[in-house]
Amino acid sequence: MNDVDILAHINKLIAEERELRDRLGTHAISSNEENNRIKHLEEALDQAWDLLRQRRARREFGEDPDSAAPRPIDEVEGYRQ
Repeated sequence: MNDVDILAHINKLIAEERELRDRLGTHAISSNEENNRIKHLEEALDQAWDLLRQRRARREFGEDPDSAAPRPIDEVEGYRQ
């Protein structure tokens, strides 16, 4: 997956998150359904952003960005901001 693909994936996840929030606002889904899916989307977004940062860092330091790999969700979610 290259940077363009990762950014497209991120944009798709963001669009889905917005759609879920809109659907919640119109009561098309329950808050429980929305919360469960939002949690999954946020984790996937964090993982995708982490992969993009890895690729950019590798490129900056002369390494192969294609050697970057997605890290496990529990690892990415454990980072402090």
